[in-house]
Amino acid sequence: MPGILPPFPDDVRTHPLLIIDYGLIKAGDREEVDRLWEAATTLGFWYLKNHGTDQEVNDMFDTGAETLALPLEERMKFEQGDNGQSFGYKKAGAQAIDGTGKFVDNIEFINVSKDDAVAYPQVIHLTYPSTINARMENTVAPFVRKSLDVTYVVLNIFNDKLGLPEGTLESLHAMYEHSACEVRCTRSPPLQDKAAMDRAVLAAHTDFGSLTFLHNRLGGLQVMPPGHDEWSYVRPIPGHAICNIADALSLFSGGILQSNIHRVVPPPGAQAGYERWSLVFFTRPTSSKVLRALVESSPIIADAVKKQPGRNFESGSTAAEWLARRVRNQRINNRRGPDTWAASRGTEHTPMAA
Repeated sequence: MPGILPPFPDDVRTHPLLIIDYGLIKAGDREEVDRLWEAATTLGFWYLKNHGTDQEVNDMFDTGAETLALPLEERMKFEQGDNGQSFGYKKAGAQAIDGTGKFVDNIEFINVSKDDAVAYPQVIHLTYPSTINARMENTVAPFVRKSLDVTYVVLNIFNDKLGLPEGTLESLHAMYEHSACEVRCTRSPPLQDKAAMDRAVLAAHTDFGSLTFLHNRLGGLQVMPPGHDEWSYVRPIPGHAICNIADALSLFSGGILQSNIHRVVPPPGAQAGYERWSLVFFTRPTSSKVLRALVESSPIIADAVKKQPGRNFESGSTAAEWLARRVRNQRINNRRGPDTWAASRGTEHTPMAA
């Protein structure tokens, strides 16, 4: 993994995010809690500082680098396949990046299940490369647990703001119930073709689960806020995670919490010449939970749904089905035409964006 990296350039369009202090929201600081709520209900993205996972993040980057340095033949023993499975290795070029099917992604990543990490050495879903197994107990599981600690603090704040019975959102994301929560370490190569500078390396999408906890060191993440028609970079800030709302929380909340479309493109400026690494923890609901607005549990959510008669908050899908549909239909081997891409979409406000 590269050492000293060039700074993020100042001459590209960026979208500002609120910076939320995790220590303050954990302590119940009312002003900071309100700022988090503002971020979550407008753009759905925010920076999180003082999250207390810096060492675990560094250790996980090392684990990812060791794993993605294994011979391709070894990595391919753990490839996700085309049936909608998310855990395991994803090779570069396995996913479409838009409805045309003309281009594919150029990133590779390894996903490790929360269930497998906390149950190790018991296997819940699948086995992993030796580099992951060697660090499962002292690196992967601690990162999972700390990420969930952060998640539960945030979920409980949202729970209160949405007027839900105490513990409702946390119970939909119970640590010891099976889910598609996972750790992902991603690598994308340096940009070779200048003409590809504005082409996504990871397709425009909303995230599949509930909350995303992202750590990156180079630019490349872009957002397209509602009401905008152009992409803007999110500037990486050292020591700050980037968090965002995903589909399930948007549905559970009747659209009050915003799951916003985003994508990954090559890093801008001098950063384009470097490998881009990122580390993510995806919090997703218990696999058996149905994704629908919690209208019976909250008058606030019920009122929000009534005010949006044109939107459907009854997905008819469990969390597991929602994820598998989206993953399966992004795989280029499953492409049958533009309808395949459409079938991979979630709650995007511009579903055909690239």
